[in-house]
Amino acid sequence: MRQTIGLLAVMLWCLLPAPPGLATDKMIIQKNVDEVVVAINGGKAATGYGANAYTPYVFIMAPNGKLIVHPNLAKEYLQEKAASIHEALLKATPEGVWVSYFWKGAEKETYVRKTDTNLIVGSGL
Repeated sequence: MRQTIGLLAVMLWCLLPAPPGLATDKMIIQKNVDEVVVAINGGKAATGYGANAYTPYVFIMAPNGKLIVHPNLAKEYLQEKAASIHEALLKATPEGVWVSYFWKGAEKETYVRKTDTNLIVGSGL
């Protein structure tokens, strides 16, 4: 009987949705990235964004990997600094997608989306 209750508790825990704070954070991140992509697609220059215009920050990367907007790595090439992260970000689509990668021993999630000119705009947890 205890094993059945324990199994049911584990199954229930696995079926629970993400914590409300995490879901809200993801919604805010997607909204911010989508807003930047729409603005750039509408003619706003990518360089018109400040590195900390959003919380969490939104970065903008050129197709060649050069970070146009980033709080610490602007004008640097991401593939030279963190090749595995660069590879993950290249999975960006025009519709937007969440990608995962490891950074400093922790798994990170980043929402990335391509502009009409193939810039990659992203932000993450």
